[in-house]
Amino acid sequence: MKILIIHGQNHRGNTCMIAQELARKVKDRTQGKEEINEYFLPEAFDEPCRGCYSCFKNDLTKCPHYKKLEPVAEAILDADLLIFESPVYVYHATGQMMSLLDHFGTWWIVHRPREEMCKKQAVVISTAAGGGMKSTVKDMADSMEMWGVAKVYKYGVGIQALSPDEIPERILKKIHKKTDSLSAAVCRNAGKCNMNRRAKKWFYLMRFAHKHFPPMEPDYGYWEEKGWHGRGRPWVRE
Repeated sequence: MKILIIHGQNHRGNTCMIAQELARKVKDRTQGKEEINEYFLPEAFDEPCRGCYSCFKNDLTKCPHYKKLEPVAEAILDADLLIFESPVYVYHATGQMMSLLDHFGTWWIVHRPREEMCKKQAVVISTAAGGGMKSTVKDMADSMEMWGVAKVYKYGVGIQALSPDEIPERILKKIHKKTDSLSAAVCRNAGKCNMNRRAKKWFYLMRFAHKHFPPMEPDYGYWEEKGWHGRGRPWVRE
């Protein structure tokens, strides 16, 4: 199983520790030989979206930042398990994480989704000393779900500490237990190709819109080429 971690910050703190622990446990359970691939933001990608619509009017390769974005995009498409993590910054994911996700708007199910996503699982993780984990996890899960990822797991935890070595033992035990259960669930559901319910609902809504309203290009042509206006579906294996 190919595992990709995208860290919402450069420092190796609490959220990073949990993401790496989970990745190791999944790899151990699957006896995976592949290395765990990691990208730290903003080191790996540091460009905010310009709102130029080049990706929507053409495709993602026309993004002015695509040269920097391409390695991350290819890693996402290549992975079986996506782990996105961010500490809570003012009740939301880091600006670096959101800047990255902003660049993948065309991958959303209502535009030009990638079939590869329906074969993947994702885990989104967030920590804070106290609160804001739910909204931070949602920031990342929205993209995972609307990309069509088959199964998205969410984990937010208040750790009452600024660094891993300060986390109270009782909370640390809960974290270890949770990464155990998450790794088991990921391995249990591996290879089950589908699309999450949220994305599937939007797929059928957009399919209806394409059939009953004037076509919006290039989205309409993309769907037509994929056969989704007919019997084809992004989550069906060929």
